[in-house]
Amino acid sequence: MADPIKVLLVDDHQVVRRGLRTFLEVQDDIEVVGEAADGAEGVARAEELRPDVVLMDVKMPVMDGIEALRKLRELANPARVLIVTSFTEQRTVVPALRAGAAGYVYKDVDPDALAGAIRSVHAGHVLLQPEVAAALLSQEYSNSGQGRGGSLTERESEVLGLIADGRSNREIARALVLSEKTVKTHVSNILMKLDLADRTQAALWAVRHGVSG
Repeated sequence: MADPIKVLLVDDHQVVRRGLRTFLEVQDDIEVVGEAADGAEGVARAEELRPDVVLMDVKMPVMDGIEALRKLRELANPARVLIVTSFTEQRTVVPALRAGAAGYVYKDVDPDALAGAIRSVHAGHVLLQPEVAAALLSQEYSNSGQGRGGSLTERESEVLGLIADGRSNREIARALVLSEKTVKTHVSNILMKLDLADRTQAALWAVRHGVSG
């Protein structure tokens, strides 16, 4: 049996953390390894515990979730961060995903759907609720990648389409009969050519420009 997914809870409301822990602890494949009450503590705990997935709120004292995301990226912490928040405004959604969040769900998400979201981002997928994706698609990315799709090779376009379908590198490698290392190289080239920061922006660029797998 595979090792359980190690999860860190970062939220300034103890009742929220308690509720999340109570639900997640009954999942056979998920283990809550720690908690934090603000972004700064969350970064420190993530460095200490090295979780697979961090459930992160956005609005917190001391350091908010977006700044904590940036700190984790600076530290090259491998944890995948799933934003779990009650804030739905585009001005909150977009910065969080630009800062490196692997997904964004709301606190009223169905518990089973939340467990599924944790498994999904742990597997390498980008997970966005439909209204979150719509907010991002309406946001202008300061011309990032505009008009540059023609610079992609045919293979890079295929990889980009599969990224847009939410496929992980392993799934892309299997679909295209490539090694994961080759897929990683293609992904890096795509981000460089389109001047994009991460897979989330690549997926959204693909949707905006009609690229599909």
